[in-house]
Amino acid sequence: MSTSKSSLSALTLGAIGIVYGDIGTSVLYAVKTVFSSGYVPLSTENIFGILSIFFWTLTVIVSIKYVMLVLRADNHGEGGTAALLALASNAVKHKPALRRRLLLIGMFGAALFYGDGVITPAISVLSAVEGLEIVSPAFTRYVIPLTLLILFALFLVQKRGTGGIGKFFGPITLLWFVAIGVLGVVQIVGNPAILKALSPWYALKFMFASPGTTFVILGAIVLCVTGAEALYADLGHFGKRPIRLAWFGIVMPALTLNYFGQGALLLSNPAAVKNPFYMMMPEWALLPMVGLATAATVIASQALISGAFSATKQIVQLGYLPRLYMVHTSIKETGQIYIPFINWALFVAIAMAVVFFKSSDSLATAYGIAVCGNMLITTILTFYVIRYGWQYPLALCIAATGVFFVIDFAFLASNALKFVEGGWFPIMIAGAIFTLMVTWKEGRYILNKKLRADAIDLKSFLEAVFVSPPARVEGTAVFLTVEPGTVPNALLHNLKHNKVLHDTNLFVTVRNHEVPWIGLDKRLEIESLGRHCWQVVIHYGFKNDPDVPSALQQMRGRGCETEPMTTSYFLSRDTVVPTIGDGMAQWREKLFAQMHRNAGSAADFLNLPNNAVVELGSKVEI
Repeated sequence: MSTSKSSLSALTLGAIGIVYGDIGTSVLYAVKTVFSSGYVPLSTENIFGILSIFFWTLTVIVSIKYVMLVLRADNHGEGGTAALLALASNAVKHKPALRRRLLLIGMFGAALFYGDGVITPAISVLSAVEGLEIVSPAFTRYVIPLTLLILFALFLVQKRGTGGIGKFFGPITLLWFVAIGVLGVVQIVGNPAILKALSPWYALKFMFASPGTTFVILGAIVLCVTGAEALYADLGHFGKRPIRLAWFGIVMPALTLNYFGQGALLLSNPAAVKNPFYMMMPEWALLPMVGLATAATVIASQALISGAFSATKQIVQLGYLPRLYMVHTSIKETGQIYIPFINWALFVAIAMAVVFFKSSDSLATAYGIAVCGNMLITTILTFYVIRYGWQYPLALCIAATGVFFVIDFAFLASNALKFVEGGWFPIMIAGAIFTLMVTWKEGRYILNKKLRADAIDLKSFLEAVFVSPPARVEGTAVFLTVEPGTVPNALLHNLKHNKVLHDTNLFVTVRNHEVPWIGLDKRLEIESLGRHCWQVVIHYGFKNDPDVPSALQQMRGRGCETEPMTTSYFLSRDTVVPTIGDGMAQWREKLFAQMHRNAGSAADFLNLPNNAVVELGSKVEI
């Protein structure tokens, strides 16, 4: 029992550091952005109304929608857009047209994640460093360079992994929540009347008195729920109970106290609207809090960067992006990976955002569309999961998700008003990534269709070969094929140029599925083709790490003994030439051909030994 309690405490502390770092730093800029928008005059009634809206937004969107409802939709213990998409698509697999639409919606949600991933670290770190301006106006010129330096250092250390510093995330973030809670309490004690804003009456009064203004400022209100998607995305790392305990026990009370503390400060000192978070603390605490805030925002950014690596790996294995070079940074945790291309592409985009927008207030105009779009897509996918996957009555499903749909859509529509001011930036990034995703998926489909049309049946071919068999050489040859039962080009090249066959020949197809994990007991399908030739299908979930040599070791004792030192891996590398194809515009065919040419080696992605790979190319027109 004590071990269980210790584990729960450790997981809860970890959830505080990883899951809630983003939403925890929203206190730096959320209140300031609402009142600096120019739509809400600073008055007692407006302060009460805005704080009430903040509190009930946190309650409805985070506490009820995510913590109580969406966390229930786990895919074998895993969460996130890819897991929810897999659940939804499997739930409607008997409706092919609907399934295709859901897959496109889900992939667009994944693309929006990258758009959010650019704005969130930029606005978080920049808002923390801006605290130096409160210490002294002389620091203003150093805010942007220091922000870029901190972000560069953060991305530079990614290749070392988070194992060494990750253990500090929870304690530092817990200290952050305690600090912002205490700051809020100090202000509330001086003006306890602010607690009346906990009543929904003040939120409703503000909304009914100024419906137009309310709609417009929803684009700023959404800042208080930044990072809410992380609750679901990190479900597999911590589990439901630690995430819920962390939210209700630490995070939400600390956020509420700090927001209401900022409101109490504004009631007594309206001039503090310039930066209510930093102006609510004594002068001696300014520099320490700037340091703590910077650490908290770096941790929040680290969680998002790690999430981008994990999401990319899952999307690649679902077949929506080409293979990318991935480095495992831990020998104990398979989920800790580093993808150089994603790392530096994110840094360049984030640096561009910091330099272009220059302040957290300006970045706030760019923030919201991506995260609200992702929240809306989560609601849509959840409906299909509970309706078709869990078989709940239609009326109950509409009641459970309809309210959230209306709220999410209202937030998205409000943020759409900021499109020209800066909202175009994350949408541009998401649109570009979504175009790459659908082009790669459709291009691979067209390419595989072309290869299947020209393919030779493997069993018939082997029968013909063994009528007058070539010389057999020692060792095992592994031929990777897209489709089982077809002759790989690498085999044809090997027979043509070397005129030999190995003693043992494995024709291996790797299949990725829309489930997070596939156990070792279901990893292999093996079919004997005779004369020491085998057809092997290896199955992986989108969170499994593909490792072909390890998987093939399971064939020992099942009639096929392989020795790693005498095994050669043959890969067919196709050169794609775009033509006026079937189903894609020519510019997309050219884009696919370029992506195919620059895709990472299957040897890297499937954990094959590079020194045992022979790459043989063939020209394919699409």
